Amino acid sequence: MYLCRLCPNCKHGDFPSIEALILHLNSQPTCPNSCTTGTCHPRSGYVFGISKNMLDTLEDDQYAYQQKINHYYPFHDEGEWELGKFLVENLTQMQITKFLKLKWFNTHARLSFTMKDKLLDWMDLLPCFTEWKVSKIEFSGYKTVHPIELTWRDALEVVKQLFSDPILANHMTFDPHHVNVGDQREYGDYMSADMAWKIQDHLPIGATQVPIILGSDKTPSHKLLEDSRCTRFSSPLFHVHPDYQSILQAWLWHKCMDLIFANLKAAAAEGCFMTDPFRYIRRVFTPLVAHVCDLPEATMIAAVAKNASPLTMATQEDFGDGMLYPPFQKAAKALNLSGVHMPYWHDWIYAYPSVFLTGEILHTCSKFFTNHLLKWVKEAVGAYKLDSHFIQMTGREHRDIQCTIVTSIAGAVPPEFIYFVYLTQNPVHSPQSLQAMMQALSDFHSFKNAIVAVEARKGKKGVKDNFFIPKLKLMQSFEGTIRRLGTLMQFSADTTERLLIMHCKDLFPWTARQSKDFTEQCVRILNRQESMEIFDLYALLTSQGAPLVNAIHAEDEEVTTTNPALSWVSHVLPDKVKSGILSGDALTTFQLNVMPDYKSLSLAEIRTKYALPDFDHALTDFIRCSSLTSVEHTHWDPKFGHFQTWNKFQLQLHSAFQPQVIMPSRVVQVYPPSDNFPLGNCDTVLVDSLGANGNTTSYVAQVRLIFQLTIQKGSDLKLPSSLSDPLLYVQFFHFVSRPEEHPELMMWTVERAYTHGENGNCHQEGAVVQVTDVTHAVESIPDYGKAVDKSMSSATCLESYVFLSE
Repeated sequence: MYLCRLCPNCKHGDFPSIEALILHLNSQPTCPNSCTTGTCHPRSGYVFGISKNMLDTLEDDQYAYQQKINHYYPFHDEGEWELGKFLVENLTQMQITKFLKLKWFNTHARLSFTMKDKLLDWMDLLPCFTEWKVSKIEFSGYKTVHPIELTWRDALEVVKQLFSDPILANHMTFDPHHVNVGDQREYGDYMSADMAWKIQDHLPIGATQVPIILGSDKTPSHKLLEDSRCTRFSSPLFHVHPDYQSILQAWLWHKCMDLIFANLKAAAAEGCFMTDPFRYIRRVFTPLVAHVCDLPEATMIAAVAKNASPLTMATQEDFGDGMLYPPFQKAAKALNLSGVHMPYWHDWIYAYPSVFLTGEILHTCSKFFTNHLLKWVKEAVGAYKLDSHFIQMTGREHRDIQCTIVTSIAGAVPPEFIYFVYLTQNPVHSPQSLQAMMQALSDFHSFKNAIVAVEARKGKKGVKDNFFIPKLKLMQSFEGTIRRLGTLMQFSADTTERLLIMHCKDLFPWTARQSKDFTEQCVRILNRQESMEIFDLYALLTSQGAPLVNAIHAEDEEVTTTNPALSWVSHVLPDKVKSGILSGDALTTFQLNVMPDYKSLSLAEIRTKYALPDFDHALTDFIRCSSLTSVEHTHWDPKFGHFQTWNKFQLQLHSAFQPQVIMPSRVVQVYPPSDNFPLGNCDTVLVDSLGANGNTTSYVAQVRLIFQLTIQKGSDLKLPSSLSDPLLYVQFFHFVSRPEEHPELMMWTVERAYTHGENGNCHQEGAVVQVTDVTHAVESIPDYGKAVDKSMSSATCLESYVFLSE
């Protein structure tokens, strides 16, 4: 959840809390002509004292005194710490031993740690806040083939650590609130939705909610290594008839979850005191608001059969009817439908499966698109034609295909469901956008019989005439989920799947490959990884005298979605973070690698390597125009220097929905012609150009070269500011039609612009522009028409057709 400190109306202010911002919005003198108003819950978020945040507690460590003298103790200095951390993170124990025995150390200064055991012991001595542990689980009345061991942490202690982590300070809000834009209610994160306000009404005065979002990913088995000494780990097997394995495994899963969340459930009912990142003590309650998982796991959590919905009373025969059924809890209890009589959530106050089993974009929408819709489209459009439309998408995930499929199926298949998927991913919703989202789903149900009519829905046994698809039924609950809990994008399974890789799959290669103490090894490695990460930040801050509280900066009106730790360090220690090139309006950042891909190319080499015959003329025109509009003048001659070139750069923008949020950077590729891409592999961007009349004109252009002029050593020549930063050579498109002319697509149509050279030859129109003239990356999709040239490939299609641009 993000702390918004920039007024969306007047763009002013440095608001320390959501209450202060809402007070500003509701005040006519301070925010005139405000179309955005808000209300904050009057009984939430009180402060009950002052204590220490997570990093403050490190000052109580057993080596705190030594670390006041040497911030990296027990290591000799920062360099030795970085080496030790690198060895532990990247080498196995055997490889660390070999490294420390290199003869190189015989002629150079010895490290403080001379053996791998000493290095690992030092890492294990670093403070760890919430340690992983191993517990043996016994199941009364039933025996398992192998002993059951659970690797876990107390969930309440994890929440306390996260709640007091100063890295997350500027990403928290402590009060439920309602925001209205005009006459439209705005649904963003959980605190802006209905459920947060309703729960707060039932909590004691001054209570603070810390909403719990769980994520789980059932991995039935994982082969650790191709080694005879390693075993295959899977779900526990019981000495019972196979028909009872699944229900016993479900009972066991819920029992383990009950153990992990026992204290968290107690805090949800009674509350407990926690310290926030700003060192304030708050009385915290921990309601369960979401459990992110796939459909099979959701049915296990809800304790229903596979042919029933985990959210409603719907069963298999109802999955395709497009109707929303009532929640299942009361009927399930009345009919005794649950095979798991003690699900982990049964005593978690305010927890209801029909609420916390939220819609999830990856498993519900994206996989439905891949497993069903894409197959139907191939049957309706033709597999070869659709594959040809996506030859430029080779190697990308199916979620990327969703961005371009509407243009590929235009006129052949109704795109209503794709629109529904688009709308579900809005980071902010209103009643109007929710109505449009559900209307798109309703339209899909209205047209779905056409899929059966053309026999596009097929199974292993042939054509199907029904839509008994559980995921299709789950989508009916999306509107209610957004109103209760906020936008669906905050419940992404991408995070949990990444953590599964980090904490499970990536963990196995670093063990000693001995199965007898495998779980203990895993625990030590997990604790070690977290200790090193926290100590690394703590030592960096204390060695530079930086504060251990991530305070709100008056000049920082934005929230980054990339790396909150890096964002904090960039404020307090700007010299430690490499920055990029900032656009003139400070809305776009451009980043290049420090080392260019080609360090020194001549004009002739660029013309040949990048197939740009008019590059030198375009550069001359740019220099001439720059000299006319600036007091600095230059006459560039190739003999005074050469060119550095890069194959890509990164572009970082603000969110279109939430202007105060900075989105993750996006890579723009600019690769020269090669065997795999004979015409190059270059992306398209939107370029703003300032005309002589002072008006700005936007162009779609393909970036063909990123370069920077360099001066030979010993030369007295100095470059003006217009030539000091990296420049781009781009080739332009001109607009053919507007989005309104194709309402089924709502996209611009462009085609390449050509010009005639001095010798009369026709070539693509190009120009040199400043990198700061780029405002957006553009998705360009070839318009193949009714037929696709079978000689077309992924390496040439983007160079051969009229384009559709979003």
